[in-house]
Amino acid sequence: MEEETHKEETNDEQRNELNNILSQIRNTSIGDKPVHQKAKHAFWETQPMVQFDEDDKNLPSGPIDKVLTTADVRQEPYPLPDNFEWCECDMRESVEVDEVYKLLNLNYVEDDDNMFRFDYSREFLAWALKPPGFKKMWHIGVRVSTTKKLVAFITAIPALVRVDNKEVTMVEINFLCIHKKLRSKRLAPVLIKEITRRVNLNDIWQASYTAGIVLPKPIATCRYSHRSLNPKKLIEVGFSPLQKRMTMARTIKLYKLPTEAITPGFRKMVDADVPQVTALLLAKLKTYRVAPVLDEAEVRHWLIPRQDVVDSFVVEDLTTKKITDFVSYYTLPSTIIGSEQYKLLKAAYCYYYVANSVNIKVLMNDALIMAKNDNYDVFNALDVMENVEFLKELKFGIGDGHLQYYIYNWRLQGGEMQAPSIGLVLL
Repeated sequence: MEEETHKEETNDEQRNELNNILSQIRNTSIGDKPVHQKAKHAFWETQPMVQFDEDDKNLPSGPIDKVLTTADVRQEPYPLPDNFEWCECDMRESVEVDEVYKLLNLNYVEDDDNMFRFDYSREFLAWALKPPGFKKMWHIGVRVSTTKKLVAFITAIPALVRVDNKEVTMVEINFLCIHKKLRSKRLAPVLIKEITRRVNLNDIWQASYTAGIVLPKPIATCRYSHRSLNPKKLIEVGFSPLQKRMTMARTIKLYKLPTEAITPGFRKMVDADVPQVTALLLAKLKTYRVAPVLDEAEVRHWLIPRQDVVDSFVVEDLTTKKITDFVSYYTLPSTIIGSEQYKLLKAAYCYYYVANSVNIKVLMNDALIMAKNDNYDVFNALDVMENVEFLKELKFGIGDGHLQYYIYNWRLQGGEMQAPSIGLVLL
């Protein structure tokens, strides 16, 4: 592996100012809103989750609820308030994808200052919700009975996740969204119970999910960091400040990147790379306490590049033509609320990677260069996996929000783990 990543030439004053800027960069993990763990959660305290007042550190890993069968599962959907009805959203149909897109675009999570809102593209939603083995019955919507307008949504997709050397069949829960005008209807618990019921009918009893708030009880608490790629725009939209004693020109220079990747053999991933990338990824993911178990079909789905959805790059040995390393990131822009000049913040999120023959800082710096060349404004990364090894040197600033990881109906031996033990990236 290379010993050092590319470094910009900056004087001592610039380096001091850089440290100040990085410490104040705004958080873009939209919806992250840490709260005190002792807060009451009327719904979640009734669910098979480790509670905050439990001493679970000496208990073995495994399900919290007693083992059930599908015969024990409620057969009828949970009741909704009057004038609402359940539906299934077919993500293979462009009209229904468009309905989901519009609901999320106008009602999904925003940052605490109401300046940014996630803007999942239609292409992203189709990618996220149609992996191998997906089920339409797990893409649940709520419609107004009279108008058929979609006003709420929640999803599950199948996953095989290794938890402390035990492979657990589960689902990944995402996109819980309720129209702003219906927040008082307390639909969220009903949506969660209904998706749980439908998953249980398929003899699956565990689920992984993340949340910006603290619920009973996280398996890990992670934090986002952000690397400016277009600092001028980020400052102008209020995402990050222009530091005192710094001009815009000097700030731009601080974050400047080369125009080409520096690693020999670095190129975009293609379908023929899937078998080798799968082998590399499976070997790497075994080093984490919680990580997905992926086959070639899943690697093909999740990692083959898709325009403005996911980008993946490999390092090919120029002599042997073997794939030695790879890196990927996905695209999740945010609507910029209240700006006349800019409408969208284009953000890349660090996804899966394997750094074998190349230093991880070099590999990730090449990913930053690719993202910059493709007009991304910011590159985000959690402190999971080995990310802490490159965040500081590659000029990431620590965000002010946290992301909690959860596994439904599962107790983790030893209690909450540290973020670097997590090898699972949820969209």
